[in-house]
Amino acid sequence: MTQKSYTVSELNRLTADLLAKHFLSILVEGEISNLSIPASGHCYFTLKDANAQVRCAMFRSHQRKQSVKPENGKQVVVKAQVSLYEPRGDYQLIVESIEEAGDGALRRAFDALKLKLSEEGLFSLAHKKNLPTLPKTIGVITSPTGAAIRDILTVLRRRFAAVPVIIYPVAVQGDNAKYDIAKAIATANSLKQCDVLILARGGGSLEDLWAFNEEMVARAIFESDIPIISGVGHETDITIADFIADLRAATPSAAAEHATPDQHQWLNKFSEFENRLNNQLQRQIRQKQQKLDWLNGRLLQQHPEQKLVRNRQRFNELEARLNRIIQQKMTNERRNVENLNNRFWRCSPLLAIQRNQQYQLQLNARLIAAANRRLNTLNQQWLNASQTLNAISPLATLCRGYAIVTTQTSGKIIRTVDEIKVGEKVVTRLATGRFTSQISEVLDD
Repeated sequence: MTQKSYTVSELNRLTADLLAKHFLSILVEGEISNLSIPASGHCYFTLKDANAQVRCAMFRSHQRKQSVKPENGKQVVVKAQVSLYEPRGDYQLIVESIEEAGDGALRRAFDALKLKLSEEGLFSLAHKKNLPTLPKTIGVITSPTGAAIRDILTVLRRRFAAVPVIIYPVAVQGDNAKYDIAKAIATANSLKQCDVLILARGGGSLEDLWAFNEEMVARAIFESDIPIISGVGHETDITIADFIADLRAATPSAAAEHATPDQHQWLNKFSEFENRLNNQLQRQIRQKQQKLDWLNGRLLQQHPEQKLVRNRQRFNELEARLNRIIQQKMTNERRNVENLNNRFWRCSPLLAIQRNQQYQLQLNARLIAAANRRLNTLNQQWLNASQTLNAISPLATLCRGYAIVTTQTSGKIIRTVDEIKVGEKVVTRLATGRFTSQISEVLDD
């Protein structure tokens, strides 16, 4: 044997180097099983599919950064380096990150886009457009071969068959579905052939409905000038299109229900309008008949004979009014003449002279009486004053035997003996006359 031989360690080392160089970092999808997390904190598990399996190791430093917790039975996509555990020669994956596979990843993308569009205000009710009460044409954006279009057309024929329907055929699943849907919405808005759009497809998984969760489709719905009804999947299926659309219907059939009025209700409404119109016409006919009768009556009133009768009656009324006015006028004039005559006699000079003469006599009598009363009053006052003056007069006191003594030199009345001196001359006044004497002695009683 001339071929080079390798030791097991060399073989495993070379194999490990070869794997590391060829598979720098790969994504592998599979189901987790045999999960083990020892006290070291590292994570060991097996990733398998229906036909094979591979051992995986995830170190503790990488686990702290993961949002997805490894669990047995969970379908995941791991990002890993391909390696060989040299001591045992086991082929394994060194896992750097874990993400949920299938619906899990789609669900995260769904939530991220929903949050983004919500923050931009695309879900706001202020942007919702009102649906037409009676659409002129309905546009349907869906697969032309699916069950959804059959359900929609059946409902539209039953609800209001007179409304035309335009179908915009699109793929509702697959990589090109989002482009078809966005283009169909733009085409419907540019052609302006319909005034409401139904965006629909049948039920399915989250992956099947993913075209209606694409940002391109969401923005096409938001920018549409035509109101859009979203009828995607079953009642439990929720897509981004449902949040953006002007109205969300639980199913395609429900979307058709919302897009059209009920023809039976409209027929009933038409019957009601017909009855109201008939009642209005009957009312107007009655009003016109009443007006015609009134005009006929006025025409009869305008007849010459009727006019002569009215004029004759009017003449009689005016004649009677004239007689009453003349009589009233004559009565008023007679009353005025009597009033003027009375005023004339009241204003005559003879009556004034007679009244003034009587008034003069009254004044003379009153003057004489007042003069007599005044003279009597003054005479009585004079007598009273004379009596009072005589009563208080010093002369009257002297007549009763009294005398007034004054000093000869100053004429001062002497009231006490202290006011005179011996040898002093005094003057004594009596009721009649006076005399002079000299004081020879002063006695104190």
